[in-house]
Amino acid sequence: MLLQRWSEGDPAAGEQLTPLVYSELRRMAKGRLRREDRERSLQSSDLVHEAYLRLVEQDRARWKDRAHFFAICAQIMRRILVDHARARHRTKRGGGATLLELNEAIRTPDSSGYDVIALDDALNTLSQMDPQHGRVVELRFFAGLSIDETAEAMHLSKATVNRYWVVARAWLVRELGRN
Repeated sequence: MLLQRWSEGDPAAGEQLTPLVYSELRRMAKGRLRREDRERSLQSSDLVHEAYLRLVEQDRARWKDRAHFFAICAQIMRRILVDHARARHRTKRGGGATLLELNEAIRTPDSSGYDVIALDDALNTLSQMDPQHGRVVELRFFAGLSIDETAEAMHLSKATVNRYWVVARAWLVRELGRN
């Protein structure tokens, strides 16, 4: 209800919503940054605050429901992480790009993580080939949603989301292994 009121332009609803979603955004950010390399300079509170600022700037957003809101948050966090990695990459002239682990199920035995820029490029390619597979990865990996939560956000069955997740992970492992 607060999301709807906020998307309709009620600033009081946005103020009431902030404390309710902050802890969930913080959980998402901590989970996301836990997979990063140890030399990162971006903290979870920085990621949450930057994501929230970008959310507030979206004056025409029409939130369908809670799942839709957090799916958009995942996209925003992804963009922030990629932008941050690109900035670090530029300042170090190619060295020290942010490394991420997709998760234990997607990692190959000899890999310690993936460059977030390479992951973003691969995910963009996957999304062009099959938007739903790309969306599942984005929600599972960047938002940290479970299979059940992803199914709810995408209005798909849990079995379908699980199939998409397995296929997308395998495709990403192959793609990222080429780099």
